[in-house]
Amino acid sequence: MSKYYFTSESVTEGHPDKVCDKISDAVLDEILKEDPSGRVACETLATTGMIMVVGEITTKCYVPINDIVRKTLDEIGYNNGDAGLDSANCSVVVSIDAQSPNIKQGVDEKKDHEQGAGDQGLMFGFACDETKELMPLPIILAHKLSYRLTEIRKKKIVEWALPDGKSEVTVEYENGIPKRVSSVVIAIHHKRNISLEDLRKDVKKHVIEPILGNWIDKDTKLYINGTGRFVIGGPLADSGLTGRKIIVDTYGGYSRHGGGAFSGKDPSKVDRSAAYMARYIAKNIVASGIAKKCEVEVAYSIGKAEPVSLFVETFGTSKIDNYKLSEIIKKEFPLKPSEIIKHLDLKKPIYIKTAAYGHFGRIDENFSWEKIDKADDLKKYLK
Repeated sequence: MSKYYFTSESVTEGHPDKVCDKISDAVLDEILKEDPSGRVACETLATTGMIMVVGEITTKCYVPINDIVRKTLDEIGYNNGDAGLDSANCSVVVSIDAQSPNIKQGVDEKKDHEQGAGDQGLMFGFACDETKELMPLPIILAHKLSYRLTEIRKKKIVEWALPDGKSEVTVEYENGIPKRVSSVVIAIHHKRNISLEDLRKDVKKHVIEPILGNWIDKDTKLYINGTGRFVIGGPLADSGLTGRKIIVDTYGGYSRHGGGAFSGKDPSKVDRSAAYMARYIAKNIVASGIAKKCEVEVAYSIGKAEPVSLFVETFGTSKIDNYKLSEIIKKEFPLKPSEIIKHLDLKKPIYIKTAAYGHFGRIDENFSWEKIDKADDLKKYLK
């Protein structure tokens, strides 16, 4: 019997890095509402009393970035002194330029040039049959815990919770099958008027037990606010930056990552759109029954439409040879940037929802890359 442990983490929408991701995607969504073909590469920095928005944006419309920042902060919960950042009173600095014409000429679609990739790069997608979401169990549980930390605050299930927070889940596997949760780590930002003892009781009762249920047992180790007090949180305690939680955004370290961030980027950036397509491909392969676990890599050259490579790994679980499977993918799935955008319908203001709790494994009708509508088409290759 082979036994091992795997750990993944997640963070709440009030974590400084996720604050930045949400602001960047909020700017993107506002532009896509008016200009679906707008080019957006928006980065956000959060620190004590200040939000800075920078990047390259080319669009036909005007969006009030200052107002978007304050509205997003308010919706997250940074709207009072207790939280350490006040949406109404913080400083907002904006420095935006147009997209580089050197990049534009390679990405724009013309009569003699189809839309190319906005940059070189490699993207990975992954799926496995451990959960109904076809995701690794550790990251799914970590996301659910982080979401619950936000839910108990916004629904006022407890009165002491503040926006910042993190979760970490370690799963024990036997022969590749998840058996139990061996440890849970929770850090939650809180008001001064709660004792550590009461906070830990509330988190165990309202967060850990409802979410993890039978996955935990008497031997599961719980670490709740391990350093004690967490009164100073958010950007007051730690600066935030867009794109600094790429492992949280994807598969929790369970699968490889090409290194490109998602938030603040319009779908002409293959960092985002091709990663979504790679997940879509992997998920449909697993849903079809061809493989129990599937990882897909696709790589691009700037200005070129065709990917420079396609790689498939099924970890010995596939009923079809990996090379043959890669040929099937080329036949059944669009891989050029313009085709990906069209197939997944990505020129819509859907991205702020992706900015926290993961881009994958989510049930939302707008997350087209989570559909398994190609699974039946793939089953014919099993005959």
